Amino acid sequence: MRRKRARVHNAGMADAPGPDPSPPASGDAPAADGLTDAQKSLRAQLLATEHWSLLASRSTTQGEVLTRIAIFLTVVSAGLIGLGILGNATQFRGWFGVAALGVLFLLLLLGLITMLRAFNTATEDLMYVLAMNRLRAAYLDLDPGLEPYLMMSPFDDVHGSEVTYHVFFPRPATQILGSSMMIISVVTSAVAGLFAGGVAASFDAPVGVCVAVGVVAGVGALVWMLRRGYALYRRVWREHTPLRRSPPNG
Repeated sequence: MRRKRARVHNAGMADAPGPDPSPPASGDAPAADGLTDAQKSLRAQLLATEHWSLLASRSTTQGEVLTRIAIFLTVVSAGLIGLGILGNATQFRGWFGVAALGVLFLLLLLGLITMLRAFNTATEDLMYVLAMNRLRAAYLDLDPGLEPYLMMSPFDDVHGSEVTYHVFFPRPATQILGSSMMIISVVTSAVAGLFAGGVAASFDAPVGVCVAVGVVAGVGALVWMLRRGYALYRRVWREHTPLRRSPPNG
């Protein structure tokens, strides 16, 4: 009889409604007013869990793309060394030209794939930064007194992302020029120039013409890659709607 009553009691608890949800956000800054201490504590735990999840995902993504870049650079080095050995063995005659074009085409294809992944990773990294900026804003809603201790920005707009990427002063161009995305773009462009020059040489073009074709192709490929990366960056801001915008004075 007691077991039966316990089952009925448990069933009633399972069907009982849960606690009232947190009040909906209003305006640009969702406030935590009206929440009990228990609700604030629960919200802080959920926000911290999401924050750690974003950090883990960001670290995994960065590690994966850096591994890809390292593999690509290793393959490029091995391919060029292999061409040098093959050239010495064949005296750069006979089927060496076909083999060289084949190797360079393969390296160019791998470079383009790695470059696309690096650009996608840059966009994903920006997504993680904006998501964590939003979480910092939620922390400040729970406890505004934390603001002096947060160096990163709680604003998920352009200025807020730039502050998070570089806190001390406006984001310098050297941070972009020294990025992994720039490294893979330069190396892939160089391979594209070598391949284009090799194609010109296969048509018995003069050395000067082959060099010119290679330089033009390499520079053109680099410009195209940089424009594509910037276009992806601008697309993010066209489609992203910030919840909190930085104050006019920054």
